[in-house]
Amino acid sequence: MRSATVTRNTAETKITVEVNLDGTGQYDNQTGVGFFDHMLDQLARHSLIDMTVRCEGDLHIDDHHSVEDVGIALGQALTQAMGDKRGIVRYGSCLLPMDDALVRAALDLSARPFLMWNVDLPTAKIGTFDTELVREFFQAFSTHGGITLHVDMLHGLNSHHIAEAAFKAVARALRDALEVDPRKADAIPSTKGAL
Repeated sequence: MRSATVTRNTAETKITVEVNLDGTGQYDNQTGVGFFDHMLDQLARHSLIDMTVRCEGDLHIDDHHSVEDVGIALGQALTQAMGDKRGIVRYGSCLLPMDDALVRAALDLSARPFLMWNVDLPTAKIGTFDTELVREFFQAFSTHGGITLHVDMLHGLNSHHIAEAAFKAVARALRDALEVDPRKADAIPSTKGAL
């Protein structure tokens, strides 16, 4: 099985992330940040990655360190679980509607991290959650997961819907990219011979 556990302890956060890329989308995410837990649950459910996240962070300051550091640890866990990436499809994309929101995600598990973020969240908060942290999560996740990631909001009025559509779109794109290609299950999907 393609799985990994990452522990990351700093002065700001203590995090453990477990992933199984060949799962069924089971999740148990507890970060102390309610909306973020809900988004991580969506990421697991729609990517079919089994995911357990535990984070104790300096929430008395704000949610920033917890959200960013979970993105770092989750990206590292993804990288470890993929190994040499033999057999993966590598690319994935999704056009995901959620009520008023329509978000497109396209990604390449290339080991060349890059984030293009064209998402306008119209409010500063979703409940008590700072909406700017959605981008911070994906920046950390793409950087430490070695993912070229493009996320574009095509339509949207409600910040909750837009953010959730972004997480679900990335999840569905990940699901496709992580699938084993039955025609090339023994090959690394690059002319270079390595990713």
